[in-house]
Amino acid sequence: MSRLTVYAEHDATHPLLDTEDGDIIRHTLAEVGVVFRRWAATQALDERADVETILAAYRPEIDRLVQEAGYQSVDVVNLYPDHPDRVALRQKFLSEHAHGEDEVRFFVEGAGLFCLHLNQRVYAVLCVKNDLISVPAGTLHWFDMGSRPRFTAIRLFTNPDGWIARFTGDPIAERFPRLD
Repeated sequence: MSRLTVYAEHDATHPLLDTEDGDIIRHTLAEVGVVFRRWAATQALDERADVETILAAYRPEIDRLVQEAGYQSVDVVNLYPDHPDRVALRQKFLSEHAHGEDEVRFFVEGAGLFCLHLNQRVYAVLCVKNDLISVPAGTLHWFDMGSRPRFTAIRLFTNPDGWIARFTGDPIAERFPRLD
């Protein structure tokens, strides 16, 4: 189930908010410019489905998003517990960074934890199957997939070059709970 936990940026032990209520999650994130929606991820996919299969399965949803916001490129992250690059990818995404464009993810399988660093707060958003999140350009954040990742997310970009991050070097992500 989707979950939002909000912390003061200097206190990872006492949440200011902890909820699984979709309306509260959507409203709280909207207040800081983050879009959070629930969509139906109805296509059954094999854990190791290739990118083409995943994109074909969700073509109508992708086309709708492209039409809404003019995205120019789409890719897929599909990680599973014994994926050979899981350790390196986890370390890369766990470092605080920002992008020059919105970061849009539609989770069609599994779960991942987006942590957004905004207004002296950390918004830890557990995204699960059916969640679509759009993090505004320039938002400091990190992402945790856990030590045994299991998620498939469709990523949409306005930049045709895809995922480009600017890392801050701030160790803030080390102080906050991670996905087990």
